[in-house]
Amino acid sequence: MSTAPNGLSPYPIVQAPMAGGASCPPLAAAVCEAGGLGFLAGGYKTADGMYQEIKRLRALTRRPFGVNLLMPQTGYVDPAAVETYRGQLAGEATWYEVSLAADDIVGSCDDGYDAKLAILLEDPVPVVSFTFGCPPPAVLTRLREAGTYTVVTVTGVEEARTAEAAGADAVCVQGVEAGGHQGTHRDDPEVDGTAGVGLLVLVAAVREAVALPIVAAGGVMRGAQIAALLAAGAAAAQLGTAFLPCPESGADPLHKRALTNPLFPHTELTRAFSGRPARGLVNRFMREHGPYAPAAYPQVHHLTSGLRKAAAAAGDPQGMALWAGQGHRLARPLPAGELVEVLAAELVEAQSALKVMQMRRAS
Repeated sequence: MSTAPNGLSPYPIVQAPMAGGASCPPLAAAVCEAGGLGFLAGGYKTADGMYQEIKRLRALTRRPFGVNLLMPQTGYVDPAAVETYRGQLAGEATWYEVSLAADDIVGSCDDGYDAKLAILLEDPVPVVSFTFGCPPPAVLTRLREAGTYTVVTVTGVEEARTAEAAGADAVCVQGVEAGGHQGTHRDDPEVDGTAGVGLLVLVAAVREAVALPIVAAGGVMRGAQIAALLAAGAAAAQLGTAFLPCPESGADPLHKRALTNPLFPHTELTRAFSGRPARGLVNRFMREHGPYAPAAYPQVHHLTSGLRKAAAAAGDPQGMALWAGQGHRLARPLPAGELVEVLAAELVEAQSALKVMQMRRAS
């Protein structure tokens, strides 16, 4: 039944690379062993940390898997805006008894990209995906020559065309329903609240614009949704929030429980935690600070890191970044391998029902 790009997995089910700890080796391995395509997140860890996770994953499965890299950020960030936001967060620092990041929070804006890329070229993995931009053609060519299949995350038709022109093997089309960061290539605060297209519409538009295989991402929680996306022209579906509550996931238990907690009934896009638009469960921190957060990624991410960790340690989900897609209330706390099998069975059932309907209409 596989329509997965390049035949990388028996099922057209991809586990999203969720930076911050959720996409750990046990989760990716369980997904791979069950017939999906598991992913590690290279973001927010050192190059050696990424390499050690790859080694752990290889010890757990021999099936193909992927690693995601965050593209370096080169846009201008206003230091004064970051300092103003630091003042906005002073009360949070007092409440959680932590110090906000020092004045050098600008730090590295490339997430160790060059070192991580060097590792993936020296010791290739089956798949590498990119978020927050598209690498130059030379990088994609070198990865292809190393035997690696490349995927670029896109949120619109023009970004998809850029990825195709650069030589990507596939695009991950991310709808506005997706949890976590929007993978836009250019962060433009002027379009906050107006940008973003629903996944089905976006898949159809990208399908007509480029010839690359499409991995569809955004709010996907059931096999019937995967069937709809395949019918719309996708080669596979990528699910993140669906895998968050799995026991193998590295997400904080508070985060897992919040997905179906009535206290958090809906999601919104916010810059409050990282300075870049990201979808999460609406909590106190998001309500109080979201309207004032500047377009400053990853500076705001570093600034709030200690606060988020302190909130988790204190058992307070109201101060955490509870990333989640719009379908979060449909989350199922199943073992990852079982969830893949359930999704695959739901997909087959939905496709069979569609065939029956088509046959009836034709008769």
